[in-house]
Formats: sequence, structure tokens, C-alpha cells
Amino acid sequence: MVKLIDLSRELYHRAPTHPDHPPMVINSWVTHEERKKETGGFSSTSMVLSMGDHAGTHVDAPRHFNADPGAPGIGELPLEHFYTEAVCLDLSRKPSASDITIADLEAACRAADVDIQEGDTVFLYTGHHERTFGTPAYLTDFPGLTRESAEWIGRKGIVSFGVEAVSPGRPGENNFEVHRVCAEMGFTHMESLMNLEALVGKGRFRFAGFPLKIRGGSGSPIRAVAILEE
Repeated sequence: MVKLIDLSRELYHRAPTHPDHPPMVINSWVTHEERKKETGGFSSTSMVLSMGDHAGTHVDAPRHFNADPGAPGIGELPLEHFYTEAVCLDLSRKPSASDITIADLEAACRAADVDIQEGDTVFLYTGHHERTFGTPAYLTDFPGLTRESAEWIGRKGIVSFGVEAVSPGRPGENNFEVHRVCAEMGFTHMESLMNLEALVGKGRFRFAGFPLKIRGGSGSPIRAVAILEE
């Protein structure tokens, strides 16, 4: 039996976004009542969305953090990078606004009895979404990787890792350094995930989270889903 776990945040008007990215604006384009008046009876409705390519649960393209003119945009990445084997590491004991160290990652791997393998997606569960979503702390007070711990994950040969926060490293220099590691080592990351607690203790599972095919995009919202065999 297959169980699907939605790891994606809902997109809605004025949903929280990283301060460096545009706000999310969603409004009605036409209502059923308006369409009925126009057509004399036929009814339809639609909405208009204005948002950045890093809105909600999303993945960064290399173009976002790599200044090389040849760095791929989101539509150029292989689809296989978004349908992978995956593991989730439980880091929920980390305090808010703390560094996630190599020792933390090694201990989480031992506790989960998993090995990070080449081609994996690695999820880092910190409990940040549960603790802070809907408060100002959501945008600032999350645990995050450092250059050293990001390099440790990268040396495993992963294609991507995912966090609940709006950034993979704590605000400021740590965040810049983690993005630089992604550029240097050739992997990427997802931000603003949720429901990662449902993956703790599940061992290895399948992940799917395909981006939109945005020409030149530096990232894209995704519908992130864990696929568990039960």
C-alpha cells in the first residue's frame, strides 16, 4: 500500500515569503456572478497570481546562487533530480536560531539507522514550521546549516536537501555560505517544507517534487510529496 504525505505549504494571498523575494498576491480575476452576467448564464471563475519564483514550498535552481552565466535555470534541470530516493533526519532537538553541525547530522543518521547515498534527497526536520509558522519568528529564528555541515552533506553525492525554513542557513553569512556550497558542489535545496515530522523513523522512501518549467527561472514552487510503501 502506498501512502502519500504532502510536504508543501499552501499558497494564499500574503503568505509569508523571504524578505528578499516579492510578496505573494492572489486575487479574483472573474467570479461566477460576473461571468454569468457577461454570458447570460454560463458560469466560470478564475484567479490571478503574482509571486516570485521562490514562493511557498520551492526549489532553488543553480542560477539563483551561481553567478556563472551558464548556470542552469529551473527548466534545464533533469526531471530525475525531482523523483529520488530520500531520507529524513530528525534535528528537532536543535534550539531555535542554532547551527546544525556535522556532529548533529552524524548523530541523526545513527538515530534513524540510515546512510545518505549518492543521488538522495535529504530532509532536515527541525520542528521549525510547527513552532513558528504564522509568527514573525518563522522568517528569522530557524536552525540552519553551516558551510562545514553543508559540505558534509554534499560529499555524500546528494542531488538536493530540504528544510522547513525560508533559508538553508541562518540569516546572514551562514545562509550565503550554504548557498555558495551548493554552487561549488553542484547540488541544490528546497525551502519552506512542512509535515516532515511524518517522515521521522520511516527509513528510506521515495520523493517527488517537480518544478514548473519557467524559462530562465531561478527557482520554482513545487508540490513536494513523500511516497511511503506501507
